[in-house]
Amino acid sequence: MPSTIVHPPSDATATPGDLAARLRAHIEGTLDAHLALLQHMVAVNSFSTNAEGVDAVGWLTAEAFAPLGFDAERVPSRTSGFGQHLILRRPGPADRPMRRIALVSHLDTVYAADEERANGFGWRPEGDRIYGPGTVDIKGGTVVARMVLDAVVACAPEVADRVDWIVALDAAEERMAPDFGPLLRGLLGPDALACLVFESARLDGGVLRLVTARKGMAKLRVEVAGTSAHAGNAHHQGANAIVQLARLVERMADLTDPSRDLTVNVGIVRGGTVRNRVAHHAEASLEIRAFDPAVLDEAVAAVQALAGPGDVVSRDGTARCQVRVVLEGTQTAWPPNPATERLFVAFARAAEPLGLRAEPEARGGLSDGNRAWDLAPTLDGLGPAGGNMHASEHDPASGREQEYVEPGSLVPKALVTALAICDLVQGAEAAP
Repeated sequence: MPSTIVHPPSDATATPGDLAARLRAHIEGTLDAHLALLQHMVAVNSFSTNAEGVDAVGWLTAEAFAPLGFDAERVPSRTSGFGQHLILRRPGPADRPMRRIALVSHLDTVYAADEERANGFGWRPEGDRIYGPGTVDIKGGTVVARMVLDAVVACAPEVADRVDWIVALDAAEERMAPDFGPLLRGLLGPDALACLVFESARLDGGVLRLVTARKGMAKLRVEVAGTSAHAGNAHHQGANAIVQLARLVERMADLTDPSRDLTVNVGIVRGGTVRNRVAHHAEASLEIRAFDPAVLDEAVAAVQALAGPGDVVSRDGTARCQVRVVLEGTQTAWPPNPATERLFVAFARAAEPLGLRAEPEARGGLSDGNRAWDLAPTLDGLGPAGGNMHASEHDPASGREQEYVEPGSLVPKALVTALAICDLVQGAEAAP
């Protein structure tokens, strides 16, 4: 378990270069211990619906942050079957004005225990990569967050003690369970200095990608009620719900429009009961994503317009399929905005002396940043670099490979974030 190095004496005359050197030395010195922590986390299956495993990762995380002065609070999810959200706090002295900063990660992964076993998916260092479930999404991000806080507490205690620190870990981010959003927003409040999200982002050839916008999403279910009949004796009396749904699936998928950054993905299709019966029921689950809320609303309306009488009719004309569309949930987009832009500039400024060039990136995937951007300046992509997220198969012959983290990215990612935080806090203190 990484431990906190004794604080050096505060030096008010230290230059930014001095601070960067101290932070780098400290972060590099604790890298092996932090990789060991990551290995412990990866060894615990924390599939979203494995509540026991999710909570076990939460305990590991709380224990890791405790030496930095963080107290743990566990908040049961309101959704049955999920684990507990974890909130870690390190309040500053009550007699000084505080600047609240939230570091956000999550405890769950997308891999069931059976899937990990079937694919021999575990901690596997190989070359400049370490493969394993959650190495980059997002247990590696949680470890980078700890590296940042450990370095700031040890090397810039005058900064650390002026911040009201919150580390918020979602128990079911991969399922975007709705209750974490209000919890996070309540923790941030309207005066937060920053909300920093530790999802993965690339670090290629000195180019540091930082996520500044994400698409919104709508989840829908399309249900078709047909009329059953014997497939041999009375086929002409049946209205086949599967045939109706097949026609709708193609129409829905055709709504995808790359020119407007709009995607419509039909992810699940179910229908029928047995082969010798005209199917009386079929359903599909789909999601729609777009950056522009108007584009998203338009696509949702187009799917909802499919509800009502279908165009599949029994051969004898006595039965017609009926279509029902259910909007199961939405998540608003995180658009480009001035507060995120200012935060990005602060990180770009911190990266430059390190020989890195920061570039903004808009993503189609969602994160907890979607839930916070309108309340506090928010930046994402602060976790380590890696790849093959949500992939568990290892088959070099076919080109399929498992999720991995690039351990060489942990130090620069943590260093940039630590420097940017110090700059933000000192700038806020100097502001009138």
